[in-house]
Amino acid sequence: MTDPRLNTNAPHSARLWNYWLGGTDNFPVDREAGDVIAGILPSIVTLAQEDRKFLRRSVRHLVGEGGIRQILDIGAGLPTADNTHQVAQAVAPDTRVVYVDNDPLVLVHALTLLAGTSEGKTEYVEADLNDPAAILRAATGTLDFSRPVAITLLGILHFLRDDEAALAAVRTLVDAVPSGSYLVVAHGCDDINTDEAKRIVDFWNERGTPKIKYRSAEQIGRFFDGLRLLEPGVVPCNRWRPDAETGDVDVNQFCGVAVKD
Repeated sequence: MTDPRLNTNAPHSARLWNYWLGGTDNFPVDREAGDVIAGILPSIVTLAQEDRKFLRRSVRHLVGEGGIRQILDIGAGLPTADNTHQVAQAVAPDTRVVYVDNDPLVLVHALTLLAGTSEGKTEYVEADLNDPAAILRAATGTLDFSRPVAITLLGILHFLRDDEAALAAVRTLVDAVPSGSYLVVAHGCDDINTDEAKRIVDFWNERGTPKIKYRSAEQIGRFFDGLRLLEPGVVPCNRWRPDAETGDVDVNQFCGVAVKD
């Protein structure tokens, strides 16, 4: 029986992102919306690609230099290339990763594609960032919250449109992890290409699910309050410790990595 939440008549963020990254787990309505949005803001495909590159660089840093062996990836999205567990376990095979998402299509693919190494562990939790306590309860079956955990929130917080609720969700998660843990955020931002960004948000909120809210770099920085923000701070995804693969064009997805001392 088809999950009634799997609405193929309206574009969905996870499937749209999959389309822009060159994936095939999307429907005609997603591809149509993706092409329209790319027409409004041509850099949106580059944004998706730079967000994925930031995931690779930040996870490698967390595991390689930060010594992290546990990752809570909230808002996992549809599996594509270089998923969090693949990047992390390529550096340290014993890394444990828990993916969290509330999209039924993500669940279907996660169960078949998100297999990790034998030394580590990869699990999937169907849950919603609006209820961070439920996420933490479910993740305790795989993660040891007495040891450092990296919490990654890539492209998910802009779906919590109430500012205080979004801040509270992050605080609940950060309060649950010990010193030495990390918070990684990537969030749609309207400080660059402001007019185009507004048109994107308006278009999406009229047609797509779930609804979104872009924030300024200053607002995004508030998610790291009480934590030590690593250099270079809150910047476009392509400006966070770039490597040879990173593009030069600033994108509307801002990011940051911080540690809990």
